[in-house]
Amino acid sequence: MSASPTGRGLLLLHNPRSGTSVVRADPMPEIRRRLPDAAIAELGDRSIDEVVTAALGDDDPPAVLGILGGDGSVSRVAHLARGHGLPLLVLPGGTFNHFARAAGLETVTDALDAFAAGTSRAVAVAELRIDDGEPITVLNAASVGAYPELLAQREKRTSLGKWWGGAVAAWRELHDAHRITVVRGGRRAVAWSVFVGVGVDDPRRIARMQRAGLDDPTLDARLHHARGTRLRAVTSLAFGRRTIAVLRALRLMPPASDLERILVDDIDLTVRTGEAPAVYVHDGELEEAPADEFRIRMRAVPEGLRVFARR
Repeated sequence: MSASPTGRGLLLLHNPRSGTSVVRADPMPEIRRRLPDAAIAELGDRSIDEVVTAALGDDDPPAVLGILGGDGSVSRVAHLARGHGLPLLVLPGGTFNHFARAAGLETVTDALDAFAAGTSRAVAVAELRIDDGEPITVLNAASVGAYPELLAQREKRTSLGKWWGGAVAAWRELHDAHRITVVRGGRRAVAWSVFVGVGVDDPRRIARMQRAGLDDPTLDARLHHARGTRLRAVTSLAFGRRTIAVLRALRLMPPASDLERILVDDIDLTVRTGEAPAVYVHDGELEEAPADEFRIRMRAVPEGLRVFARR
């Protein structure tokens, strides 16, 4: 069974906590008008896993999973869609919407148009394992080092909001950023950060937040060796093209000699956090690592997920 253009067969999850730092019109009236037959579930106190598991146990289970939320919610629903062999409808409802934008879905209307037209396609994803844990679906990128540490600082200041909390966290990182040790294939490096993104992207960037395309089953890893200052460690986390251009013009970005790029199908790293918090990030979601030394394994999966996207 497949979902109809009016939403019959679609389970759409709505995370109302996503995108709270961005002022935008409520998309739900348009969604309900164009998808009158969809089952729409607001997460509230229920987790994504609980809602999907209950729906799949019904006599009339969904044929398509959908999510209105940010990259973290999209990534989790994508993992469940892959596990149950269902296509995914992504409605951008977060702050940055990195994966939706890579799929050409700048607005909720774009996503609804793609769903109505039935234009789905297979896309490459990645699977991430921490030590011997279960695989985690990654749509955009995973990271250790300065970026997870920055998010951990921001999480302590949630009362300030995402933007002000991030600004204060960045200021703290200028003084407190920690180096980490990364081991790959017996080779040891001291680094400020490591980003591993899905698909080949602009080699001048360090922070991999949004993938460049949907098809490329390559892991593009960026290792920022800790040879420079904390200032450069923090400015390297910029991911807007204009911001990067300005910082590069001011010579605040790390030189090319401090950066190492690795293009592979899979990667295996041992991370020793030392004095840094034992955390990592995947698709913008901050996670605690099991110890201050842990293993990260990540592999690309060609055509690992089917999503509705613009032609």
